[in-house]
Amino acid sequence: METLPKEQLLNSLEHLVDGHLQQAIQHFQNMTARDLLQPAPDGGWSIAQCLDHLNSYGHYYLPKIQQGIAKNVHLTPKDTFKSSWLGAYFIKMMDPETGKKKYKAFKGHIPAPNLDAYAVVAEFIQQQENLLIFLKEARSADLNAIRIPISIARFITLKLGDVFQFIIAHDERHIRQAMRNMAEKTSARF
Repeated sequence: METLPKEQLLNSLEHLVDGHLQQAIQHFQNMTARDLLQPAPDGGWSIAQCLDHLNSYGHYYLPKIQQGIAKNVHLTPKDTFKSSWLGAYFIKMMDPETGKKKYKAFKGHIPAPNLDAYAVVAEFIQQQENLLIFLKEARSADLNAIRIPISIARFITLKLGDVFQFIIAHDERHIRQAMRNMAEKTSARF
């Protein structure tokens, strides 16, 4: 677990979130509800289900992040961040480059098949915009000291820097899944 300059970490995370936001606006926002709700050819989740799954994590984590930052404004921020061993483990597990294993979604995070596709996309865009705001606010926060309880076991807490990395890696994983689904739909038409 290496120590990273906080500014470098937050810049790279903002870049990823901005990419997720742009993909949602350019691709998913302009698709038909039918295409957004069509299951993947391999029987996997539809694009809307991928985004709804991410929204369910946002429902939990975004308010916790906002509270954590607001509650700890008095802390003197450190210029560096070092992941905890548990945080590093979760991030590596979720990162699409290092975590190749498929995981079953936890109860409460399994998307329904019949969704309001446009509402799901709009909510995802809003959550990504909020995440960008929180990343900017985190520049004046201590990413090491603010602790956030994880959704699957609230008695376990992770450092704010680990939570940001985990959420964004999880988003990247499912955005790639949605993009593969979109590409397969496009190639199936031709």
